[in-house]
Amino acid sequence: MLGLLGDLADLVLPAACAGCGVERVPLRYGVCGPCASDLEALRPFRTAPAPPPPGFPPCVAVGAYEGPLRGVLLAYKERARHRLAPPLGTLLATAVSAFAPARRPVTLVPVPSTAAAARERHGDHMARLAAQAVRRLRAAGWDARVSRPLVALPRPDSASLTVAQRRAAAESSLRIRSRRIGFSRHATPIEGTLVVVDDIATTGSTLATVTRRLEEAEMQVAGAAVLAATRLRRAVSDDYRPRVPKRRKPGDQLSETRGDAGASAR
Repeated sequence: MLGLLGDLADLVLPAACAGCGVERVPLRYGVCGPCASDLEALRPFRTAPAPPPPGFPPCVAVGAYEGPLRGVLLAYKERARHRLAPPLGTLLATAVSAFAPARRPVTLVPVPSTAAAARERHGDHMARLAAQAVRRLRAAGWDARVSRPLVALPRPDSASLTVAQRRAAAESSLRIRSRRIGFSRHATPIEGTLVVVDDIATTGSTLATVTRRLEEAEMQVAGAAVLAATRLRRAVSDDYRPRVPKRRKPGDQLSETRGDAGASAR
């Protein structure tokens, strides 16, 4: 109910742009025209922290953790502006598509929130974004779905931790769901392409731990897709060509995912 009230308030009250903070301008999904254009211009790229932690998977980020993307992520994640989920889900789908052959099933595994974080944010923010990304991928022709085999136990706020402490916290908190709540550590492997999705890649400890936990349960991870990266290393190979969504019509503010397109200059 609180999330719904927040959405209604965003429609009625003069909310500021989530990307740049400018007020009293027309908004679409909570962002102004210039910020929407900046988000549309983002091109996914391969990224990894320096140095990467052991087990860090191939990773594609939509953009750097700065500018409108940072503003939109913070507004969605920390200020309950849930109307930003559809455009952010579309952006996440562009990163997922780098790992997903068009004719093969793709399963998104969101990095789980702890119970305390989910209560504070009125829901698991990555589960919501993964569901939006799946909708975009399905509309573009992919056989896409979400699986949530992981659970996050209580852990300290990572903002106050060192790299080593973040790695230890990730190792101790992320677990495969137990049999009594629907998952077995030796569950049937997920078919098709499995992609871990998260909002921000920083030290890479969480993505590395998630990958190890899934592979311990006989689930092979193709890679990780994130919205933003704080430490950037551009495309690792010259032949990497992420598929970028195109707009369906001139009035759209944010792109749609297409399964039959190569790199786009839109």
